[in-house]
This record gives sequence, structure tokens and C-alpha cells, in this order.
Amino acid sequence: MRTVPAFLRRPIAVLSALLLALPLMSACAAGRPTSADGRPVVLTTFTVIADIARVVAGDHLDVRSITKPGAEIHDYEPTPDDIKAAADADLIVANGLGLERWFEQFTAHSDAPTVTLSEGVTPILIASDAYAGQPNPHAWMSPTNVQSYVDVLVTAFSDLDPDHAADFEANATAYKAELETVKTELTTSLSALPESQRVLVTCEGAFSYLAQDAGLTEGYLWPVNAENEGTPQQVANTVDLVRSNNVPAVFCESTVNNKAMQQVAAETGAVYGGTLYVDSLTAADGEAPTYLELIRYDTTTIAAALTGETQ
Repeated sequence: MRTVPAFLRRPIAVLSALLLALPLMSACAAGRPTSADGRPVVLTTFTVIADIARVVAGDHLDVRSITKPGAEIHDYEPTPDDIKAAADADLIVANGLGLERWFEQFTAHSDAPTVTLSEGVTPILIASDAYAGQPNPHAWMSPTNVQSYVDVLVTAFSDLDPDHAADFEANATAYKAELETVKTELTTSLSALPESQRVLVTCEGAFSYLAQDAGLTEGYLWPVNAENEGTPQQVANTVDLVRSNNVPAVFCESTVNNKAMQQVAAETGAVYGGTLYVDSLTAADGEAPTYLELIRYDTTTIAAALTGETQ
């Protein structure tokens, strides 16, 4: 039986949250407050895009994330407090590409403008299972795509706070240069890898866009995080992929159980290359407290394992 991904099955939970939040939203109807220090409030859907937005905003905007570090964005269920936060925000920032179906339902009850960061991205379609033909939502895993995200933020922030438009543009220019450096470092480090071994195998199919940047073929156990993760058939298919391409290393994401991928590594002799970060940042003392550190950590880990440096 096909399983609908968790992030597409939230209407009941969202409706319940909406009913609980109605008194809070009514209290906010008279006007949308700014933050305590007077800055406009920008509400984002998860920690990764919140960090990107903070870099562009600098100190001029109060950027917040609905989710906390370590949260699994696909399974997230909005709370009444989240709905109140949407009503209070001056601007709401979402990823798009079908990631926040739950978010679209309750932002309809907020009069804050909404910006979708992936609007300038060419989507890569999911190729298998119940999700075939749908856009892969993980566009932020490409440093190239995030440069497009940054451009969208500059426009939105400049509309929100025109007095600081020049600062937003300057922050964006410096940040995009850093993102381009990360992409160059990844492609350079993988340049000597044989064509047959240029396969990035992970638990979730969250690395389509990064693989495209790096000139890699993507393989995965499951396409989108859902209940049916690490089934015997998924493991068998991935084992065949790793063996047929002599893939030197496999990986898994921080927000899911890596047991199935450890089994793939054990059956094929591939190295378990490490944990990668996708849907959430870590706490400040973790390996990926910012997006730039997340993407640098992931690309360094991938390159080191695929080229044999971690063996």
C-alpha cells in the first residue's frame, strides 16, 4: 500500500490548531506588532531558512523560526502558538515546492505577506514511489539554489524595510560569494573520482540538488521521509545500486534512524561515510549551527568519504 508523505497529511491537525488559535488571532486583528525592539518580525518555517534570512537581514529585522534545531520538518504539526505567530508577523518566509502544505493552510488566516524562496528554482522531480512526479522540496541543499533564495530575500526585505535596502544587498553579495566557494571546493575535491563511483547514496532522497551541483548521481533508500522507511525492498534495491557501481561510501541524515543504511554498508562493504544535515540546524555547539556550516560540513564529509580519505 502506498504511503502518503507525512508533510501532505496534516489537514486534521492543522484544523484543530486553527480552532484552538482563533481567540489568539482575534486578539491580534487590531494590528500586527513589531518585535520588542521595534524591528519588523520575519517568521520562517524552519531553522535552515531562518539562518539564511538572518544573514541577509543583519541586525535590521527580527528573524524567527517556527521549528527548533533538530526538528523534522516533514512531520511537523503547527501549534496554536505558531498560528498566533503567523498573525503577528510582518513577513512570512516559506521554502515552497510542497514542503509546507500545512503552513499554507494556516497562513491563509494571517494578513502578513508571504514570500516563497524557491520561486526562482528549477525543481527536480522525485522519480519513484508514491511521490513520483512531485518536486523534490530540498532545494536549499544546493549552494547555487541558495544564491537564488538570497536574491528573493533581498527583494522581500527591501520592500519591508526600504531604508536598509543597501545593507541587505551588501550582505547578500558577501554571502553568495561564500556559497560559491563551497560549491567550488566540493566539485574540486571530487574531480578525481571515477565516473562509475560518482554516486551519492543517502537515506532520504534529499540531495538531488546538491548532487546536481557536484556532478553526482543520486541514490537513496526512500524518496521522502514517511512511515515506510528502510523496508526490506528499499534496502535490497540500495544494496544492488551500491554493488553495481562499487560505491565507496554511503550516508544518512541526522533526523532519521540510520539502521537501514548501516545494513547496506555491512552487506556491500561500503564505508558508512557519516551523518549529514538537511532539514534542521544543530544547536550552537553542534556541527551545523548555521546553514553555511551545514553545507560545508556535508560537502566535506561527502568528499572525504567518497574519495577514501575517511577509510
